[in-house]
This record gives sequence, structure tokens and C-alpha cells, in this order.
Amino acid sequence: MTEYDYEALGLVAGLEIHQQLDTATKLFCECPTELREPDEATRTFTRYLHPTKSELGEIDEAALEESQVDREFEYLAYDTTCLVEADDEPPHRLDAEAMEVALEIAQLLDMNPVDQAHVMRKIVVDGSNTSGFQRTTKVASDGAIETDAGTVRIEDLMLEEESAQRVAETDDGVRYSLDRLGIPLVEIGTKPDISTPEQARAAAERIGMLLRSTGAVKRGLGTIRQDVNVSIADGARVEMKGVQSLDDIDDLIRNEVRRQVELLDVAEELQARGAAVGDPTDVTDAFADTDSGVIRGAIDDGGAVKAVPLYGFDGLVGREIQPDRRLGTELSDHAKRHGAGGIFHTDELPAYGVTDEEVAALREAVGAGEDDAVAIVADDEGTAAAAVEAAAERAAVAIEEVPEETRGANEDGTSSYLRPLPGAARMYPETDVPPVEPDVADVETPELLTEKVERYQDEHGLDAGLAEQVAYGRRMPLFEDLVRAGVDPTLAAGTLESTLTALRRDDVPVDALTDDHLRDAVTLVDEGEVPSEGIEDLLTALAEDPGMTAAEAVEAENLGGVDESEVREAVVEVVERNADQVEQEGMGAFSGLMGEAMGALRGKADGDLVSQVLREEIQQRA
Repeated sequence: MTEYDYEALGLVAGLEIHQQLDTATKLFCECPTELREPDEATRTFTRYLHPTKSELGEIDEAALEESQVDREFEYLAYDTTCLVEADDEPPHRLDAEAMEVALEIAQLLDMNPVDQAHVMRKIVVDGSNTSGFQRTTKVASDGAIETDAGTVRIEDLMLEEESAQRVAETDDGVRYSLDRLGIPLVEIGTKPDISTPEQARAAAERIGMLLRSTGAVKRGLGTIRQDVNVSIADGARVEMKGVQSLDDIDDLIRNEVRRQVELLDVAEELQARGAAVGDPTDVTDAFADTDSGVIRGAIDDGGAVKAVPLYGFDGLVGREIQPDRRLGTELSDHAKRHGAGGIFHTDELPAYGVTDEEVAALREAVGAGEDDAVAIVADDEGTAAAAVEAAAERAAVAIEEVPEETRGANEDGTSSYLRPLPGAARMYPETDVPPVEPDVADVETPELLTEKVERYQDEHGLDAGLAEQVAYGRRMPLFEDLVRAGVDPTLAAGTLESTLTALRRDDVPVDALTDDHLRDAVTLVDEGEVPSEGIEDLLTALAEDPGMTAAEAVEAENLGGVDESEVREAVVEVVERNADQVEQEGMGAFSGLMGEAMGALRGKADGDLVSQVLREEIQQRA
């Protein structure tokens, strides 16, 4: 990957961190915040959404473009879905628990809470909210965090409702699940103080650590998302949405910088060539006898082939601007917004069943010469016309500049076009929810995870690695509960981190284990009811049958401890079975016989006791 001089390019970046809160109920209703499986849905309903004007009479450009894609939105509802979530009843008051957690986060970010929090509506017409808007409120502003590369200022902290979860694309539109809709979410926006990809990742890691320090945020895939705003001096501000992993942030920024540098070079070359974009044309006749599967299928279904001449673009449509993404891919992204599968262009043809003769006929049909390129879309008449028009508009912009836009983060560290950048016209006041005056008097600043790591080493004697695993792990609150109850810290930490990790690697379904399962299992071991060697078998049994209690699993698996006489009996059997080896090797036989003895006892005896008895029996016979 090319590494640029980011200072010379004028790289400026900022972050928006979206984190779900682990509250009992949703932000504007009393429904639970647990996720459900789609097959648990008890009913469905559909909606069509349209943009509305702001209080100033303006329509947001991003919402307008989204609404031009005609789609039906289907929603999966559950036995816990209420009228608020279905947008059949006004929202209730803002959840007090969520506000308290948001204020804790504000303190950790050294922010100033607002005197009065007013709920706003943010227009969203992609179907992710049944109402056509998302409710959000500003909680605090003017904070800061420190990174090795300098201070990153925090602009604002918003408390808002999570969107519905996209489940599937349908023939008519999109299917969403309402279990996630309304879960409280904080959005933390930084100032554009970030100047390198590495600093962006460090800032995101710092904010993530502070969020987890509250112990009141959800964990797991999809519960935290990062949006990254990136620009360079001669480029444009671009917002990349939905970064799932911290590991992707620096690569996304590097690839976006490369994209903008390449697009600037392309624009300079196009201007030098006097490039222009022609009018879209129907070129179906040029492919009347084609063997190209995509084009043949569209024509046979009564569709059409639409083309746009790109004068002066030859060789540039196929130019790579991100790994495995070209200028033609950018044009294709815009075409796909209107339902097309994508575009073909002459920089990549002949290919896909298109012949040299058909390319020549295509060029002739649109009046394109050797220095020109042509982009085509094959689909039904309406889709092809709208898609090729969108590709033409993006090509025209490529001659002039890098466009400001919202892009979606891809898993490979690249990004794809989503929609124009939203503006102020998407926001207007929520009239159904009264303002809230945040009260910080009783809000306590939680202990940071970095401080927990140090405390776990000092107070509980954990080594640095295990202390960090526990402090940053999902089971940290359970660990603290166990230690407060008097459980040995090393046993608790080792079980929650090392043992569960080992079982997961062995494909044991450890995600089925509840806190109660783990608490009871560790307590039984700590109290001597189950030997420490039996903890894996006990947790495996519980994971495979979560309906059992720990006590029932101990009985079912016969994991109860044995006394010293039973241990000695089992060890004597092992030693006598291997009498010749003991006579020849003496204590040299210990290691092999220890494993056999532990296997004979099936984890029902403490290893130290088995070791002691085995040494005694070998010494007597050696």
C-alpha cells in the first residue's frame, strides 16, 4: 500500500463513534433491548417513506436522492414490539438510565453538559426507521482526549435511537427487523484534529476504552460502529460509514487518501484532454445478435441497452483508484443506486461475451473515437435509462473535482458510494418529547479500564496479560462480582478468559453460557465441590445443555470431587498396571503415569493431590 506524506497532502480526519448502551429499555419506550432472531417474528407490516421539508422549507439532498429509489420497506415485528416502534403512537419520555450513562461518558471525555437537552428529528428515508426520521439529542460538547500524536478535541456527544436492522433485500425493497430499533445509542464526534491514519486508530481506541469503562455499553459485533471523515487539501470531505473494526480504520483512511489523489490526477488529465460527457443514447441495435449473457438477458426480457459517450476518457475509466476499484467502479456505484447490476465500459471490453465487432458498433452508434470511452447499462428500459444517466453525471463530476459524498466502508479496506453528504436541512425539532435538564449531581466517574488493569495486578496478584484480558473482556463485571463474593481471583480470571477461550477453540458453544452458569460453576470449584480440573467438563456440559443448572450438570456428568482414599485407589491401579515401567524408570515414569491417573479420575480430583499420591506410590516401589 502506498504511504503518502500526509502533512504535505493536508490530510484532515475526524471520527464519529456510535456505541449502543446496555440499558434495560429502549430510548423512547419500555420495550427490552435484547436482539431477536428473524424467525421469532410474529407479524410484518410495510411502509413507503418520503422526504419532508425542514422547518426552513428545504429538502435535504441526501434524503431526496434516497427517495428517488422506489422501494417498499417490510418490517419484522415481535411479541415485544410496541406501537412506538411501529410509529403508531408518539414516543414516550427520554429514558433516564440512558441519559445517566451518556452523562458518565461526557465526564470521561471532559465535556460540558448542555443546560437543557432538546430532542430533534433527523430525516432518514432508507427505511431504517419506521417514522422516516431518527430522534437525537445533544447531551454535551467541548471535550478532549489525548493521543501520542497530540490532543483530539471532542465536538459533541449525542444520545439517539438505534436504527432498525437490515435483514434482507426483497424483490420490492428491503426487509428490516424492529428488535434493534430504539436501542439507546451515543454518538461521539471529534473535531477534525486527526492528521495521520495511525492517530485516527489511536483516538478510536482511546474513546472505545472510555466507553467500555462505564460497564454500561453493549459488546459484540455491530454494537459499536465508527464513521470516518477524511479530506485532503485539494480534495473533498468524504464520510465513510459503518466501520466495524478498529483494525480497518487506518487502512480505510490510507485508501481514501489514495482515491482522492488518483481522482485529482484523473481530473487534471481529463481537463488537459478537453474531456466531456455526451448525451445518453439507446444502443440496443448494436447488440441485436450478442452472445453476452447479461446483455442478451436484458434484451430478451424486453429491456434496452443505454450508453453514454465519455469523450477523452479512454484509458482512464479503467484506472485503479483503490485496490481492485477503478473510476469505472465509481460510475457503477451510482448506476447501482437505480437498480442496475452495474455498467460495462470500453476500457474493459471486449470481454463478458462482448466482441470486437460489437465494441466498434457501439463506438459508431454514439460517435466515440479512439480517445473516447463508452459506458453502457443493460436492463429494463426505465432502470437502464436512470442508471446510465447517474453514471454520466458522476463522469461529468470526475472532470472537475473530487465530490463530497457519503461512502460505505467495505471489508477489504476500500469504500463505495452511498449518497451525497447530508446537510442541515435534514434536522428539525421533535414536538412529541419534552426537553430534559441533565442532572450531573449524582453521576459518578467510573474507574478506567487502564486503572483496572493496574488494580487487578496490585490487589489480586494477576499477571499483566491476564489482568488486561479480564479488564477489557466482556465478562469484567462478572469477574468483579465473583471476587467481591470471595472467589479466588486467579480462578475467576482464568476461567472467564483462558478456559472459555480454549473451549471456544474446541468448538464448544460457549456463547450459550449465561453469567449465572459461569458464576455457579466457578463457585462450585472455589468451594471444593468440583475439582479445578473438572471446570472444562462442567462448562462444556452447561454450554451444550443451557437448560441445566451447574449443580445438575455436576450430577449428570459425575463431576463431584472424590476423597483421598478414592484417589489413592485409582493411582495404585495405574501404578500396578505399569509396574515394570516403574521398576525400570523410578520417578522417570511420573509424567506419563500422571496423565493416565488424571484420565482415570476424569477430572474429579485435584491435580496437586493426585501428584502427591502418585509420587508416594512410585517411591514405595522404585
